[in-house]
Amino acid sequence: MTDASLPDAEIALGLLADKMRGGVAFDARLVGIHSGGAWLAERLAEMLPGEHPLGSIDVSFYRDDYAQKGLRAKLAATTLPFQVAGSRIVLVDDVLYTGRSVRAAINELFDYGRPQSIELAVLIDRGGRELPIEAKYVGARLAVARDLSIVLQRHLDGSLELSIEPAGNAAGA
Repeated sequence: MTDASLPDAEIALGLLADKMRGGVAFDARLVGIHSGGAWLAERLAEMLPGEHPLGSIDVSFYRDDYAQKGLRAKLAATTLPFQVAGSRIVLVDDVLYTGRSVRAAINELFDYGRPQSIELAVLIDRGGRELPIEAKYVGARLAVARDLSIVLQRHLDGSLELSIEPAGNAAGA
């Protein structure tokens, strides 16, 4: 797979928003997984009807592979400026692969309280799950070799772009 065969990130975001309209609760909190998911949550909050308070979560310390991978170079603070307990949460991530980042995000969310519900929205579902995690809302589905990573980048103008990198070079998953 090459960068040229990837879907356009902006088009995939539009498709994701279309799938979420009418399905996401009017007052659902959008929580982006740092960093790509946080960028997507910001954009989705503007695109979806309703009031959607924004939060972001850095799962670095909650990953079950922390001992093997260590910390990423760029850590971010978890920011949840609303009550998690009793809230309807839509967890947003850029690429769903093994499911380990999502599991870590759910574990961290529960440290802040017990949400009424959690739904998952992802820009790209690349398959290859190692845990029973499935997104309710998906922008695009792709089959990608295990030795490659799909990376979401945000340009200075706020536009989004997908690229492919060797798996060892990507920060996250």
